[in-house]
Amino acid sequence: MERIPEKLRTKVMSADDAARLIQPGMTIAVSGFTRTNYPKAVPQAVARQGTAKDLTLIVGAAVGDCIDGAWTRAGLLKRRYGHQSNKDLRKAVNGDQVEFSDIHISHLPKYMNEQTGPHINIALIECCAITEEGLYLGASGGTADAAVRNADKVIAEVNRSLPLGFMGMHDIFEVGVAPASRIIPITHPQDRIGTPYIPCPLEKIAAVVFTDEADEAQTFKAVTLATAKIAENIVDFLKNEIQHGRLPENPGPLQSGVGSVGNAVLAGLATSGFHHLNMYTEVMQDAALGLLDQGVLDFISTSSVALTDENRKRFYETIQDYHDKILIRPNEISNHPEVIRRLGVISLNTPIEVDLYGNVNSTHIDGTAMMNGLGGSGDFARNARISIFASESVAKHGAISSIVPFVSHVDQTEHDVDVIVTEQGIADLRWLTPKERAKVLIEHCAHPDYKPMLEEYYQEAYASAKGKHTPHVLEKAFSWHLKYLQTGSMK
Repeated sequence: MERIPEKLRTKVMSADDAARLIQPGMTIAVSGFTRTNYPKAVPQAVARQGTAKDLTLIVGAAVGDCIDGAWTRAGLLKRRYGHQSNKDLRKAVNGDQVEFSDIHISHLPKYMNEQTGPHINIALIECCAITEEGLYLGASGGTADAAVRNADKVIAEVNRSLPLGFMGMHDIFEVGVAPASRIIPITHPQDRIGTPYIPCPLEKIAAVVFTDEADEAQTFKAVTLATAKIAENIVDFLKNEIQHGRLPENPGPLQSGVGSVGNAVLAGLATSGFHHLNMYTEVMQDAALGLLDQGVLDFISTSSVALTDENRKRFYETIQDYHDKILIRPNEISNHPEVIRRLGVISLNTPIEVDLYGNVNSTHIDGTAMMNGLGGSGDFARNARISIFASESVAKHGAISSIVPFVSHVDQTEHDVDVIVTEQGIADLRWLTPKERAKVLIEHCAHPDYKPMLEEYYQEAYASAKGKHTPHVLEKAFSWHLKYLQTGSMK
């Protein structure tokens, strides 16, 4: 089929011509989620031209270097909203060159629809096709629907390298704005409640640019002995919950955060004995595709299909085989608290550090330097049936403990964290008091090199607190972080 309707032929132009529509000081909202299905040709032209200074960029989650990196290096970015993972942008954010506001993934489209933030001048959207009904996306949903809905104009990049098999794999549903917002009628990950396209009147499209450039490939670290042990611990925990009747034989849908630990844990399900599971998640990674093929997973609802080169090629070539197994949603739906709570999602996310009482830092190094951003971990942690955070017990070859006296930045409070898992073991924090939490975290999750230090801190805190609810020695609560900054090790 033709990828665009005849009515849009007059709006087809080069990337350079389309880029000139982006003027200094504008707010641009782009498609893309975890470096998947983001525009490429027009952003690169904007960077080459270098005249559109002081741009505000709104993204559902991380996009490719041709936007975050290129616009940062060209000095075009003034402000950035949404999760990011680009090293040059991260450096600019921490160097006070780009203003960055970290927002829950489910809240970003909500704020866009409520129009509480900057007015969106242009939505820049990558599609596999356009019809008179609207825009058909590629491998992600993200905030593209909210961007189109709220922008003055749309620039559409039609990517011919995307298979037309994506048509029909999306489920676009407009929640609306309170108090007139709609109930989201999802009772199973497979439920389709919207349209397979983003509704968009053709007159709103200011330019169409044809491209063939592929997304950046995803990369995941190889499974290590530590991450394999984490996966084993999580499987054991789930089986124990089933054995004691706290979960059904086929537990609720799974969510896995972005990254190598989450990918390794999913890979561990391949030999777990589980079958016919489902996912309701924000990102589907490599391991999940394999689990679909093996029958461990029956269905995946996601906002992004983020795959390495090899698996992306296989997915594209056999996309029709997955039409009834994968559904791609906007992240306002994939991360919506109402749905997460109703479905009984079991969430798995990765912290930077956890403190003795179960508070989690997901975003900041030493409390000040932004890493990537909150992403969707908060959406799922607060609303999941069971909220699991999993990490190796040490980082930087043992120089850093992932279990610390007090986190240097709080993203998920102790009230949103149910279970901590490391390669050392499992700490089930549910129903425990702060003092009880500290003991099980030290006993089951801390690395042996740091257990005596954590125990020493806790005993001193307990003595000085004199019976208070959450023992701390305020003068020493961040002493481990300070020692690392001074010596390069927490030991």
